[in-house]
Amino acid sequence: MRQVIVYPGEDGYWVVEVPSLPGCISQGKTRQEAIENIREAIHGYEEALRQDGLPVPDENFETLVVAV
Repeated sequence: MRQVIVYPGEDGYWVVEVPSLPGCISQGKTRQEAIENIREAIHGYEEALRQDGLPVPDENFETLVVAV
């Protein structure tokens, strides 16, 4: 399981980032498409790490909502 951040991009696409996997980012025309795309990106990211003999980082990201 990975926590992701989903937000609307400036170009009308939805952007999704995975803070626990630096550089793992995707997008989609709809929110649902962006989520489907990030699932694929996460699998690819983790597989590339394994193939390179590198450790797959644990999920360690915590989200908070701060009122200002």
